[in-house]
Amino acid sequence: MTVAGREIVVGVTGGIAAFKTAALVSKLVQDGAGVSVVMTDAACRFIGPPTFEALTGRPVYRTVFDNAEFPLGAHIGLAEKAQLLCIAPATADFLAKAAHGMADDLLSTLYLAFGGRVLMAPAMNTQMWAAPAVARNVAQLRTDGVTVVDPGEGWLSCRTKGAGRMAEPEAIRAAIEKALG
Repeated sequence: MTVAGREIVVGVTGGIAAFKTAALVSKLVQDGAGVSVVMTDAACRFIGPPTFEALTGRPVYRTVFDNAEFPLGAHIGLAEKAQLLCIAPATADFLAKAAHGMADDLLSTLYLAFGGRVLMAPAMNTQMWAAPAVARNVAQLRTDGVTVVDPGEGWLSCRTKGAGRMAEPEAIRAAIEKALG
């Protein structure tokens, strides 16, 4: 199974690993997928919407109701259009929101409105990844049917080495292809 011709929404949350998400989006588009990007406000502090707009040829979505393309709200329109929702990076904050059904921005609202396959690629500091609360949230998401692409180990932006580094774009892309198959 290939991603060609498939519609994918990529959610980007606020982490330095967002630069790797740009490489993932580029590869998906090159492989023929239609990709729409949703960014949180925090994500925009790490990488700008113009990067994803250039890579996808589509607007970046950031708010629930300010888009004429989706009169019922972007969370509804995007949910109906996509076959897979991938959140990369998925911060500890987003994992908690998703695990507890909180919806206070476009991405978390879209997650709750989306009925298809969901894949998350967590990225965070080693201590955060090891925190019992994060482990509980990840376990709940897996129980809910979310595919979690576990982070790897390596150099982190906090100047330490350890677990919490977002999976490489190739690994996330392979997980997307498997989830769509």
